[in-house]
Amino acid sequence: MASTYRVFAAALLLLALDSARAAGEFYCCQEPVGGRRVCGDTLPEQCRGRAYRVLDGSGNIVKEVGPPLTPEQKAEKASENRRRKQQEDAAREQRRRDQALLDTYAAPEDIDFAQKKSEADVNFAILATIARIDAARGKRKKFEDEAEFYRKKTLPSDLEQNLRALDHEIKLQQELLTIKKREFDAVKAKYDADRQRYFELTHRTSAAPPVDGPPR
Repeated sequence: MASTYRVFAAALLLLALDSARAAGEFYCCQEPVGGRRVCGDTLPEQCRGRAYRVLDGSGNIVKEVGPPLTPEQKAEKASENRRRKQQEDAAREQRRRDQALLDTYAAPEDIDFAQKKSEADVNFAILATIARIDAARGKRKKFEDEAEFYRKKTLPSDLEQNLRALDHEIKLQQELLTIKKREFDAVKAKYDADRQRYFELTHRTSAAPPVDGPPR
């Protein structure tokens, strides 16, 4: 009985293969129980949800399809796809920035000129801030001298308000001065980076000009 079944199954398999060959390709997989090979000109129901092969009319393997991914494998694949997309986005952004750099500067001297202008603008703001601090300190000194007459007395309210207002003004201007000095450093770092990247893209030799620091 078992022998008759095997002959019958083999005949059906050959019939399926002959039909698939006529169609051009067929699908085959191994059943999980018994390891019997199942084929058809369309994906057999027994092959759904497991690995299978696609063969041409001559029995050559055209494609191998693996089993469905586990939840962990799906998560790992999604994570890898996200990493690949981030890398592609970063590379695309770098190409855009590189092209913008080359479009902006025709020669290294253009970078030097732009840097000097930007640093001059920041230096002007720094000097203006220092001048405001000096002016506020000068005013405060006058009010301090006036306050000496009230050393053992209560300060008049307007004098006390003026001193507080000037202390606040000096504090704000000192904070602004710190910001501007950091801005000067950021400007220098930006143009140093632009210059380095420009030389990398054009294969020239870097020769950064000497740059004065901000007023102290």
